Amino acid sequence: MDVTKESVDNLNAVLKVKIEPKDYQEKVDKQLADYRKKANIPGFRQGKVPMGIVKKQYGRSVLADELNKLVSEALHGFIEKEKLDILGNPIPKMDEEVKGDFNNPETFEFIYEIGMTPEVDIKLSGKNKYEYTKVKIDKKLVDKQIEDLTKRYGKLVAGEKVGEKDMVLGQFVELDDKGEIKEGGIMNSSTISLEFVEKEKVKKELIGKKAGDKVVVNPADVSKGSQDMASMLGVKEDELDGISDKFQLTINEIKIMEPAELNQELFDKLFGEGAVSSEKEMRAKIEADLEQMFAQDSDKILMRRVTNDLIEKTKIDLPDEFLKRWILASQQEPIEMAQIEKEYDGYAKSLKWQLIQSAIFKANDIKIEQEEVLNHTKGLLVNQYAQYGMPAPEEEELNQAAQQVLSNQKESQQIFDMLAETKLISYFKETVKLNEKAVDYDEYVKIAQDSNA
Repeated sequence: MDVTKESVDNLNAVLKVKIEPKDYQEKVDKQLADYRKKANIPGFRQGKVPMGIVKKQYGRSVLADELNKLVSEALHGFIEKEKLDILGNPIPKMDEEVKGDFNNPETFEFIYEIGMTPEVDIKLSGKNKYEYTKVKIDKKLVDKQIEDLTKRYGKLVAGEKVGEKDMVLGQFVELDDKGEIKEGGIMNSSTISLEFVEKEKVKKELIGKKAGDKVVVNPADVSKGSQDMASMLGVKEDELDGISDKFQLTINEIKIMEPAELNQELFDKLFGEGAVSSEKEMRAKIEADLEQMFAQDSDKILMRRVTNDLIEKTKIDLPDEFLKRWILASQQEPIEMAQIEKEYDGYAKSLKWQLIQSAIFKANDIKIEQEEVLNHTKGLLVNQYAQYGMPAPEEEELNQAAQQVLSNQKESQQIFDMLAETKLISYFKETVKLNEKAVDYDEYVKIAQDSNA
C-alpha cells in the first residue's frame, strides 16, 4: 500500500491510497475459500462448489470489504505516522471515482479529502481587561435570606382571612359559559399560594376572603404554567385545551406561614450545634455563605465574557466546505445540505472555541489527568449522597461507582468539560486584569441570564 498527500491550500489536502493485488489478494482468496466451505448452492454438495461460481457470487463484495478495511487502516496509519492534525475524518473526494476494475481487479486508487486544523495563537496577559461582576451583599439581601430561612423552618397555622402571602386550600369546580356549574365538568381540591399569584387584580380579589367564601377565577391566573395548572385541577396536561377559563373556587382553609424564631434552636439547625449563638453571628455567617455562593456565578460570568471575546477577536480560518461535507457524510440520520448551511455558523463557533481552548491548554501546559477526573467524579457522588441524607460508601465501592459513571461517554464528557472550565477560569483570573464591579442582586441576575454579558 502507498499513501501520498497533496496539499490544496493551508486548510485542505488530498490523500491518495494506492493498493496493489499483493496487498489484498491473499486475504480475498482466504475469505472466498471460507465461503466455499459454507456455501449452500443447489446442485452442489456443501464444500464442493466450484471456486468460479463462488467468485462470481461473492467475489465482488468480498473484495470491496477487504479494500475498505485496507483503505481505513492505511489512512489511519498515515495520519498517525505523519502526525497530521486534522478536523473530523477523511471523506471520499467529491466527484472522484475509485480508480480500478472490480471485475478484473489489479491496482486500485482511492482519493480522500482531509481538513487541516488551523494554527491558533492565543496571547493573554495583564493588558487584557475584563469586568468581574460581584453582588453587593447588603442588608437587604441578607434580610431576604433570613426571611427565606425562617420560612423554610417555620410552620403553617390556620388563618381567618386570606393575606398577601398565605396559602389557600379550596375546591375548584368548572363553570359553563353561563357561569353555572358545568355538568360532568372538573371538580378537584387543591391549594394556591398568593405569594406566587402575579396578577394584582386577582390577588386583591382573594385577599380578605374567609373560609366558605366563593370566588370565580381563571386557573391560569393562580398557577405557574401548564404543568402546575394540570396538577392543580387533577387532569393531564394534554387535557387543558378543552377546559373552561372560569372555575368556582370555594375556600375551605387558610394557612399562614409562621416563620421560625431567631433562637438557638434555629441556629443549630442551620449551622450545626454551637456554631452560631446570636443573630449578629448568623448574619455574618449568611454574608460569608452568600459571598462564596455568588463567587461561582461570578466566575461563570467571567468565563462567558472571555469566551465570547476570544471567539470574536481570534482570527481562525476553517476548511468550511470540507467541514460541511464531512458533517453531511457523518450523520446517522438523513439530512439535507440546506439544513447544514443553516446551522453551520453555530457549529463553526463551537469548533473555534474548542480550538481556542486546546491552544490555551497546550501553550500553558494545562492538563486534566485521569486520576483528577476520577476524584472529581467521586466528589460529585459524595455530594449526591449527602443531598439525600445518605452517608458516602466505602472507598472501594465509591471507586466502582465513579468508574461506572465515567464509562458513560456523555457523562464522562460533561465531567471533563466541568474540569476544563474550572482550569480555564483559574488561568484567566491569574492572567488577565480584572476590574471588579459590585452590583445589586436584581442587576446581577440580569447579567447572569444575559448570554452576551
